[in-house]
Amino acid sequence: MSNLSKAGTYALGDRTVNRMGYGAMQLAGPGVFGPPKDHAAALAVLREAVASGVNHIDTSDFYGPHVTNRIIREALGPYPQDLTIVTKVGATRGDDASWIAAERPDDLVRGVHDNLRNLGVDVLEVVNLRLMGDIHSPKEGSIEEPFTALAELREKGLIRHLGLSNATLAQVKEARAIAPIVCVQNQYNLVQSDDDTMVDALHELGIAYVPFFPLGGFSPLQSDALNAVAKRLDATPMQVALAWLLHRSPNILLIPGTSSVGHLRENLAAAELELSDDVLAELAAIGGK
Repeated sequence: MSNLSKAGTYALGDRTVNRMGYGAMQLAGPGVFGPPKDHAAALAVLREAVASGVNHIDTSDFYGPHVTNRIIREALGPYPQDLTIVTKVGATRGDDASWIAAERPDDLVRGVHDNLRNLGVDVLEVVNLRLMGDIHSPKEGSIEEPFTALAELREKGLIRHLGLSNATLAQVKEARAIAPIVCVQNQYNLVQSDDDTMVDALHELGIAYVPFFPLGGFSPLQSDALNAVAKRLDATPMQVALAWLLHRSPNILLIPGTSSVGHLRENLAAAELELSDDVLAELAAIGGK
């Protein structure tokens, strides 16, 4: 079993979580739509994650939709006291599996209540406002109306902490003038590192940065240099890519997703991988840093 404590912990609101967590997106069917191919395997992955020390799980009720939250509830309820479940609102799914922005206040209220019901909780620990932007990359524009709607739900006691997903630094600043935020979730990995400034700015503020697609997402990271480093370290390229993120900044929390217990164990083992300065320099060159 992996020793997740080697990667350290970080504050997520008033909770302390292991920096290696788990993302539940892949528990839904193909294209994050419909039920999983193997329901029992989905339950097994979640139970293995928690048994291995994962205490930060990322989800959303628009995964499926309604699929991953119900699986999480079935697998893990009643939830361990130290488990922090982070969800997101701001989108919905079309019957054709399309992703549709749902950022009006009434959409967000509905989204929060869907998450509460399907996770089976009275209060959501952390809710990220998922800005659709250009789907995987942020787009400038005011977020005052939707973020204010979530801040009001927080005041009502339905949400403990707020965050943003797919956001720019200007949007982070705008949000923080409305209510505190505890995390930002953007696309970031060894190759896709446009957010270097964001990572460092949030570190200064004590705010967690949570990369989505830490392994490249639907197009896994491919690099001969990464493969060569992995071979030397007797690790997989994906383990090295995750270890690099853990080394990148102490406020980075990882949520790699998988629907396989074997892949889960591989991902968690990255918490124990040590990278020398020479290796870090080699990896930095891959992303053109």
